[in-house]
Amino acid sequence: MSKQIGDVILDLQNISLRFGGVKALTDISFNVREHEIRAIIGPNGAGKSSMLNVINGVYHPQEGKIVFRGAQREKMEPHMAARQNIARTFQNIALFKGMTVLDNIMTGRITKMKASFVEHALWFGRAKKEELEHRKKVEEVIDFLEIQHIRKTPVGRLPYGLQKRVELGRALAAEPSMLLLDEPMAGMNVEEKQDMCRFILDVNDQFGTTIVLIEHDMGVVMDISDRVVVLDYGKKIGDGVPDEVKNNEEVIKAYLGAGH
Repeated sequence: MSKQIGDVILDLQNISLRFGGVKALTDISFNVREHEIRAIIGPNGAGKSSMLNVINGVYHPQEGKIVFRGAQREKMEPHMAARQNIARTFQNIALFKGMTVLDNIMTGRITKMKASFVEHALWFGRAKKEELEHRKKVEEVIDFLEIQHIRKTPVGRLPYGLQKRVELGRALAAEPSMLLLDEPMAGMNVEEKQDMCRFILDVNDQFGTTIVLIEHDMGVVMDISDRVVVLDYGKKIGDGVPDEVKNNEEVIKAYLGAGH
């Protein structure tokens, strides 16, 4: 039985982003539907990470508008995106290397914590109760990602593929309704990519999480995505289901060159 894709929850309309005289994104429009895996692809320098940074408020576009769950967003900041249940991972791993796997994933619960800094420092009252509840959730994420055996290991000692899995765990600990993944399989071997694909599909299926994904491996993109948008030099050149995109002449030229 095919999964049910819901209504549009994120609508990007005519987005343009410039850094001085450099155009990073030019008049780009596309949407994301509830419960889908939406891939953003394109050659290096196409504007993919810039678009992800626009979605979660790191960059503010000069033109266009963003509608999220029916409300137009003005200047979104990353902490506001987090409070709207948007979480993300990064192209370059951004973990606390000296902290354990468990403690790194625990930082993903920060937006859920209500107790004050003083209460947490003294670890009494609601802070104690709160931390036990959050730790239970983190243990569930650790079980889901099958990393129980490294839960007390400092992240800096782990191989690259496991560090990427821990970063996914930290994002999942925030219980996001939308998850932004910036090249989650970059630098992985075939086995590690297969594991990461499985976890992404399970997050989408079991938790109902909407996923926006940047990935260079076209085999992965075509296998797991519901829809794909293609960027090249900051412009949209393709948008549709995987079969439509991979047969799009403009997309083929962008990847293979006009001579092919």
